[in-house]
Order: sequence, then C-alpha cells, then structure tokens
Amino acid sequence: MEATTNIVSHAKVDLPAGIKAMRFDPGVKPGKITIKEFDLQNISTLTIFRKLWADNKHKIDGVDSLLKMIGKAFDVIRNGGFGALEDRAYPNMNGSYQQWISRYDMLTNADHNKIKREISNFSLQPLISVVMPTYNTNPMLLRKTIQSVRNQLYPNWELCIADDFSTNDQVREVIQAEAKEESRIRFVFRAANGHISEATNSALELATGSYVAFLDHDDLLSQNALFEVAKVINNNPDVGIIYSDEDKINEDDYRYDPYFKPDWNPDLFLGQNFINHLSVYKLELIKKIGGLRVGYEGAQDWDLAFRVIEQIVDGKIVHIPKILYHWRATPGSTAKDITQKDYIAKAQGKVLDEHFSRTGQSVKLENILNAFWKIEYEIPKPSPLVSIIIPTRNQKMILEKCIDSLTSLTDYEPYELLVVDNGSDEEETLQYLEKLKADPRITVLDYPWPFNYSAINNFAVKKARGEVLCLLNNDIEIIKGDWLKIMVSLAVRPKTGAVGAKLLYPDHRIQHAGVILGLGGVAGHAYLLKDENYIGQMGRALLMQNYSAVTAACMVVEKAKYEQVGGFNENELKIAFNDIDFCIRLMQAGYRNVWTPEAKLIHHESVSRGFDDTPDKQERFKSEINYMKETWGEILENDPAYNPNLTLDHEAFTLAFPPRRGSYNFKIDA
Repeated sequence: MEATTNIVSHAKVDLPAGIKAMRFDPGVKPGKITIKEFDLQNISTLTIFRKLWADNKHKIDGVDSLLKMIGKAFDVIRNGGFGALEDRAYPNMNGSYQQWISRYDMLTNADHNKIKREISNFSLQPLISVVMPTYNTNPMLLRKTIQSVRNQLYPNWELCIADDFSTNDQVREVIQAEAKEESRIRFVFRAANGHISEATNSALELATGSYVAFLDHDDLLSQNALFEVAKVINNNPDVGIIYSDEDKINEDDYRYDPYFKPDWNPDLFLGQNFINHLSVYKLELIKKIGGLRVGYEGAQDWDLAFRVIEQIVDGKIVHIPKILYHWRATPGSTAKDITQKDYIAKAQGKVLDEHFSRTGQSVKLENILNAFWKIEYEIPKPSPLVSIIIPTRNQKMILEKCIDSLTSLTDYEPYELLVVDNGSDEEETLQYLEKLKADPRITVLDYPWPFNYSAINNFAVKKARGEVLCLLNNDIEIIKGDWLKIMVSLAVRPKTGAVGAKLLYPDHRIQHAGVILGLGGVAGHAYLLKDENYIGQMGRALLMQNYSAVTAACMVVEKAKYEQVGGFNENELKIAFNDIDFCIRLMQAGYRNVWTPEAKLIHHESVSRGFDDTPDKQERFKSEINYMKETWGEILENDPAYNPNLTLDHEAFTLAFPPRRGSYNFKIDA
C-alpha cells in the first residue's frame, strides 16, 4: 500500500555565485516520490526587511528599536532565513503543521468516547488543581482560557484563580460569571498587586488536589490535557513532575511553532526551561519547598522546577509526547519574543547561580541570545591525563594536519597521543610516523591486522595511561584550543558517559551535532548540513544537551566507564555503528551521553578510509545494520532525546507523517 503525503516545503538556501548544477536528495532510504512542482526563487534583502517591518512595525518607537529590527534582519540573513527566528524547524507558513494538526491532532467523537471509557477504568482518579494567576487579562482571551479547562474530558479537576488586583473590572466580572456557572472554579481577589509569584502562591493556597497544573491567563489547554496527565499518574503513581509538548497560538487562534520535546534531558534543562508548558507537579513537593519565590519574576517557574527536581530522582519526571498546551503569542508577550524582556535573562541567571550553589558545583554562566544559557564546568585539580587515540593508515598529509593542529592549538595538559598505525605502506607516511616518535607526548602503536575500527580502539585503550580517553579520527582538524578542556570537564562528571563535539565540514556546515537513533534506519546526525550558527527549534542547536549517542570521530569518555561497558563491539560491529552501540550501552549502565556545541572541530569525513563501495563491504554493512536493529530495535524507534512526532525517514527535527507512538526512557536515579 502506498502512502500519499502532500507536503509543500519552503527553505532558504545560500548558494555560491556561478553555481551551474544542484542535486536533490528527497530521502535517506529507498522509496517512491513524485515531485509535482519545484520552484526556485531569489529572496532579496529588501524582501526580508519588508517582512520584518510588517511583523514589527508596531514596536518601532524610536531609533533604538529601528536599529534592533535592522540587526534582526541581518541575523535572518546570516542564520538561515525566517525559520531560524520564527518557526525554526517546522514550516507553518506553508501549511505543513496545519496539515499535521488536521490529520493527527484533532479529536473525533469516537476519540472522546474512547477516552471517557478509559477514564472510567482508571484505578486512580486524582484531583488535578489547575492554578492560574490573572492580571488585567484581555477578557475575551480569559474566557477562552477558562473554557479550555471547562472543556476537559477528564472531569476530576478544579480551577484555582488568583486575580492580582486587576484594574480592569471586566477581569473580575469574567471570573465571577464563570465561577457562577461552574462549581469547580475557585477564586480569590488579592487586595494588592504582588506580581506573578505572589499571585500564583495565592492560587496555590486554593488548591486541594494531589497534583497541580500551571496555566497562564491567556493560554489554552488541549481538550485531552488532563486526561493524559491522569493517565500518567495511573501508570506512575509516584511521579513528581509531568510535562508535555507545546505549540504557540496567536490572537486569532492560529496554531504554529510546535515544540516537540525530548524526554527528561537534564543538560538541556540547564540551558532552557523546556518543561514549562504544560507542567504538572505533585502538590506535596511544591509545599515542601515553599511554593514560588518572590524576586525571581520572569524565571519563577524555572526556579520552582529546579528546586523540585533537586528533591526527586530522574525516574519521577515523565514526558508526554503530545501537544497539550497552546502558548498565546500576543504583541509584547514572551511567547512572541523572549528577547523583548531583558529582566527575564537577569532572573534566569540568578536561578542558575543558586541552583549550582545549592548543588555544590562551580561553573561559569554565559547568556546566549538573551534567552538561553551556556554552562562552563571546571576541570578537576590536578587535571587528569588524557589519552588521545588516533587510528590511521597512510594519507600522511591528513594525519599531519590533524596532529599539527592538535599539538599547536590544544591548550589542555596533560595528554598523551597514541597514533595507531593500521598497516601503512606509503613511504612518506612511514617516515612521518618515525618522526613522530621523537615527541615524548606521542606513542606510535602498530596494529598489523585487518581494519577493524572497534578492535583498533580497544587495542589502544589497553595501552592508554590516561584516566580519560579521547577517540579522534585522523581526519579531524583542531580550530579552537579549548576543545579538549571543554569535553573533559563534562566527561569527568559522575553521571556523564560519552561526550561529543560539534563537528563541521571544511565549509563550516554542520557534520555532527549529536546523533538521532533510528534516523534513516539505525542512526543519523542532527542538523546535518545546516550552517554552523544554525539556531534550531528553541535554540537546541546551540545548547549542550543529552543525546542517546555521539560520534566517535571525536569522543571523550573516562577510561573506567569505557571498560565498564566492555568497550567497542569488535565482533559484530567492526566498522559502522560501534559508537552508537557503545553509547546505548553507556545509557543502559546509567550514564548520560552529552553533546556540546562549544567544542568545535573540522571533520574531513572518512578521507583516509574511503567508502563502502565493494560487495564485501556492502555485505558487512548490511550485517551491522541487522545487528543494530535486532539488538536495539525498540530504542531505535523511540529515542528518548528525540520525539515520536518527528520523522525518522528524512531530515531530523521535521514532522512525522504519521507520528510514531510510545517513548523509551532509561531511568537514572539522582
């Protein structure tokens, strides 16, 4: 049976002058595709300015704001088009997301009946308190927000509203009228304005449920939101925090910019509060830490989350991979543009400072785009010895560029360099290897057996003296001196498994920014071929985060952890996917693999080894694919660092038609 999907796709592509030919690769695995129309248009700088003017002219109130808009125009031009600042990974202007909604995110009457039957069979019927502060809310939007709660298919809820001394009398009138019609609505009118934290705490005082769901005064819940929450509670009675995917909605109720999130991803959470919408907490945990704190306005929800998370283990944080929350984007709102509110970044910095102080960690913080955060960890003292392992064969010029850049630029000490020669027979390479032996930091090891990437690295690890290993391809070129310092600072953390770097092609497009399991069959790279400064959805392409796997072209891991999981599989995975298999086994052992965008290197990919272009090589590659699918099939279909609503069939972080269901989650205790 053939599946037909009508997708209109728009993309901004920077083409070099004088280009005469283009190649179009619509997918990463065999399949039938029909392209009915293909249009290539030049987007001028003037067009970009016109669109930004139309979207932002209401904000222009002087020279400063005009210059800010001009600066944003240049950001658009540099960073990959309007998608980099608006929809980022998911086209909405062309209707792809609207098509996805109509197919997969609209509840039918049959769905309603099925959900109600499931609710009736719940062994637990937890009361869920929806907490909502209000202040001078647009009355029409406030009614819609309240109505979205009243329309919930799950019936055991209460809506707790605290109005923060609104000066608009219509706000009180709406609240009173809705409460008169619905007995499950409770409210309090505060006697003085105290801002978001105090108002939310006043609403929390009304809550009597076992769980609390936070709702902003002009946002919307999907009709099945509380049902999905109650379902999680039934399956995980001890769950502490529940969060869902979200999208944005404008004043005309047009949905766009979905954020399909990963399962609990602690390193990503340090860079952004991705669990905020929809977020649900066990009420006793909120009471234990004293609710929201005054003085953190703008990041009060992130502060609350950190203080709760510090009290629980990771296994008690559950992600619902469904759009359950619609974040209202109005002029001047955070949903529209977080960078409009400078005080938010200051509050976020304060929240992060205190979290690291409470947990006894010494770090440096740096704000990114006035919205996200970079975390720099310290190296233990004394710094651990790092054994850098470089397998090689012939190709003297490639190896020389790698080693020269490494020894001249790397600012980390101490390290030893183990160059593993796999049967080089070119005279100039042999002479160069002999020359390397004069450097006391470098050891040349002979591996005279047939090429087996896994066996070569396992062989070298046994010879390594370092506490920390760095697996490095011979076609890597160092461009920044701090690369190893950054990766080691992450690898030595107790819960960290393998650490991967941001690898760039020589033209500075992305070659590796983390690995998505299942992409293209077994695994594929995130943000492949995107510009070096590509932002990604909610800044993910710029942020340190946990991925299920990272490439061994540049991988740092503690030697004890490498040996704990048995190193690389040199029997079934001699060439391909050995790093993916290794990373999954690290996760099984309770570690988190980390990708950092701060360690940047150039990767001249597979220059020395060549390609799988012979029948024997192709047969070996097929056997490695089969091994991975037979061994890790479940997690390949449900990568916890990805999302079942995103595709595995073509470019990462684009919509899946249809979505995959389910989620695979390794539990790691705090």
